[in-house]
Amino acid sequence: MDALELSDFERAARAELPAATWDFVQGGSGAERTLAANRARFAHCRLRPRTMVDVSTTDQRLTLLGSPLETPIGIAPMAYHQLLHPEGEVATARAAGRAGALMVAGIFASRTLESIAAAATGPLWLQLYWLRRRDVLAALVERAESAGYRALVLTVDAPRIGRRLRDARNGFAIPPHVRAVNVDQAVMAASHRAAHGSSGIADHAREQFDPTLTWADLAWLRERTALPIVLKGVLTAEDARLAAEHGVDAVLVSNHGGRQLDGALPSLAALPEVAAAVPPNLPVLLDGGVRTGTDAALAIALGARAVLIGRPALWGLAVDGEDGVARVLDLLKSELDDTLALLGRPRLADLDPTAVTPLP
Repeated sequence: MDALELSDFERAARAELPAATWDFVQGGSGAERTLAANRARFAHCRLRPRTMVDVSTTDQRLTLLGSPLETPIGIAPMAYHQLLHPEGEVATARAAGRAGALMVAGIFASRTLESIAAAATGPLWLQLYWLRRRDVLAALVERAESAGYRALVLTVDAPRIGRRLRDARNGFAIPPHVRAVNVDQAVMAASHRAAHGSSGIADHAREQFDPTLTWADLAWLRERTALPIVLKGVLTAEDARLAAEHGVDAVLVSNHGGRQLDGALPSLAALPEVAAAVPPNLPVLLDGGVRTGTDAALAIALGARAVLIGRPALWGLAVDGEDGVARVLDLLKSELDDTLALLGRPRLADLDPTAVTPLP
């Protein structure tokens, strides 16, 4: 496959996957307005290139929470990579390492935390949902520290799962051969139960996600780890300020890829107010709708330190396993290099709001 843009991987992945699995990967919540808005917001921005700048060398390296990275484009947390490829998260981790990119493993990974860490040559973070079973969370935190994970990413926009109509129409459930192997199987049982008009994912979340999570609960997590804590799902300046006040180490501007509150702000639209609300030394990341290296440059210019991709990594995984994910990341890195050069801002530090203007 001679892919020149991410849409080539998208088409090839759709041809590879069963329809219900494709809908699980691609779908959003409700009418999928936020899903569409994530992409549309990038199209609403234009770049302001500078000329007569030495761009013979470009540099997209950075350090994030103490970890050096070759690129600001990493992989967002997603569950059940074995739905796409037998090697699952192990293949994804190898590909991220080849690219010098960050990978955030999901709490519902289909490979063990230890096997993912053994395959990784780059930084790994672990994402958590706030479960009713705090003993399960505590055990995961301990395992992540022992395995060498470098940060915890707490998803805070999912007190319950959004109305994902594609999954409900398909009666989607996780097949028996794919399991969230890092979590007690009694906790995960509902995710494997299919029912007409519902989904195992939604049923599992209703049973196991704790909707009482508040800012005060962060103290419980902080007491159990020395790892940096990143909050994922921040879309407002108000919550960004509270995150900083409660001592988090980074925030991730995210609307869950359009899979939670339909009609929520697109991530790129929320980014400037979040970035302006936190101290300059508190990193802000973004996910949601990034499909090109130019998208990454736009987000960084508007205040992100790094961006994470979700669905495109899964497309690459479905098409060609580790090599497919590596090619997705290499394509994005190459596009970002081109953008830095043609924009006349050859280093990430050169990207600031003066590089972007909205369409009238």
